Amino acid sequence: MEITVRTTDLLKELLLIQGVVERKTTIPILSQLLVEAGGDGQIHLAATDLELAISTNCPAKIKKSGSGAVPARKLLDYVRLLPDADLSIKLLENHYVQLRCGRASTRMVGMSRENFPELAAFPSTPPARIPGAVLARMIRKTIFAIASEEARYTLNGAQMVLKPESIALVATDGHRLAHVADDHTAIEGVPAEIRCLVPRKAMVELQKLIDELPEGGTVEFGQDETNLFFSLPLAGGGRRVLAARQLTGQFPNYEAVLPKDNARVCVLPSEPLTQALRRVAQFADERSHAVKLRLEKDHLTLTSSSSEAGEADEELDTPYQGEPMVIGFNSQYLLDFLAVAGSEEVRLELKDEQSAGQFRPQGGDGDQYRYIVMPMRI
Repeated sequence: MEITVRTTDLLKELLLIQGVVERKTTIPILSQLLVEAGGDGQIHLAATDLELAISTNCPAKIKKSGSGAVPARKLLDYVRLLPDADLSIKLLENHYVQLRCGRASTRMVGMSRENFPELAAFPSTPPARIPGAVLARMIRKTIFAIASEEARYTLNGAQMVLKPESIALVATDGHRLAHVADDHTAIEGVPAEIRCLVPRKAMVELQKLIDELPEGGTVEFGQDETNLFFSLPLAGGGRRVLAARQLTGQFPNYEAVLPKDNARVCVLPSEPLTQALRRVAQFADERSHAVKLRLEKDHLTLTSSSSEAGEADEELDTPYQGEPMVIGFNSQYLLDFLAVAGSEEVRLELKDEQSAGQFRPQGGDGDQYRYIVMPMRI
């Protein structure tokens, strides 16, 4: 294999791929980047950690076709230091890889291409086509609620529900639940309802890929018995494909926990509430992050205290006319919601001190967004 590629073009693809490269692994080949050169003026790049895989293309001049495995992290670190110029990459004997850029020259120790895992291919069935902007917005509004505990396997991802006329994404860690739906977007290629669990790591990498989509771009979605596939077009031709192993198991029946009779409602300005919460949270218990909300006629009071830090309280005006009540929440959970609500005002809907509170944007992006948080005893 012998190719010439622009350093800026290669660097862009290397940065997108790094998220799935295994750095601490007992399987050395997983720290490698697969580089394949054909006759179409593109090189094919791929990386995998066996749970997630990304493949992409990069324009290049192909002098000699072939393939090899190159240390992914070392290649990125080296290319980062090169100027915007042509880079020559040549596969030598014993899996060495030679790189030349201007007067700079280096040889890296690669590995045999035969040892690289076989990557799953995008299904041949017609894909579902999801507007990239819609999917990116939904990921942003749910990803923070995904469980990080490995023991809760089915909560380590978000449930995606595709229908011919709508899309929904749901995530929960058992203490809070984020649910966002768009009933005004037709999803091409979905003859009937599709439900699947998208792993958190796949959503993180998918966000990065969608950020590179041109305005109005779409994401093609497919699945087989074991994998989920997301394919995105490249501006210069070709596609970037993310493949993720499906999470197995039963996602909780989230519809059963969505509040239906939270009659105590107050509307609050998003930015003042965010700033007040940040200040009050400075004096909350470091483990629980608990903040007390006291709701009374025409105002809401936020309070916190800890034996180590002290105490704080702030008051906000709200047109609330219901019965007074006091309820506690994890302040970080509320700040996570406020960071992505996308509206100047938010609604806090409560039932009583022991029941989950529901937060919604007042207005917002046009989708249906609900965020349910379990209360704390304080």
